[in-house]
Amino acid sequence: MSSEPPARALIAGARALGLAVDEAQAAKMIALLAELARWNRSVNLTAIDSPEQALTHHLLDSLSAQSELSGTRIADVGTGAGFPGLPLAVLNPERQFTLIDAVDKKLRFVDHAARLLELANVTTRHARVEQMTGEPPFDTVISRAFAPLPMLVELLSPLCDGHTRVVAMKGRWPPVAGTDDAGALPPGWELQSSRRVEVPGLDAQRHLLRLAVHDT
Repeated sequence: MSSEPPARALIAGARALGLAVDEAQAAKMIALLAELARWNRSVNLTAIDSPEQALTHHLLDSLSAQSELSGTRIADVGTGAGFPGLPLAVLNPERQFTLIDAVDKKLRFVDHAARLLELANVTTRHARVEQMTGEPPFDTVISRAFAPLPMLVELLSPLCDGHTRVVAMKGRWPPVAGTDDAGALPPGWELQSSRRVEVPGLDAQRHLLRLAVHDT
């Protein structure tokens, strides 16, 4: 993938995921990576410093969750430097994305990147998700490597109702017995599906888990 221009490599990788990314969208996403690298020299935002790795681990990994999105109001919990929320917002201008994190310096970058990329469909919330109250339930709540699954759904509960789809982006699945991900879900929650995704250029397992809570 490194022998191709980055935008072309991104478009080809997205196509392998079954997604159509146009040249303008690809240009925005590549600009996002360039800005991330620039900020990362002075602000520790990500441990990934290779452009090729950033394309696979940040952009294509984020885009792999596209098919799991439902509805128009999407929350990205524990967004960090804006993944998966920012790439998905570029791909879905008709949807509204709320990117949530408790680390202020990361959200400063996300706000800056959203302005730079002219993403009018992105807002941020500097908060611990479990303390968020008064927010209407989201259509989809997505999270990448944020917390073990039983803890994750408990933390996300304030953002959800019986119509919310929760998408957990995980590595290995099913989990090894005795690990944190293998614990029982809180009452009312169910794992509806899990599927493996092959992210181009990423030599690691990736799974998308879909969960829901029953209204009580």
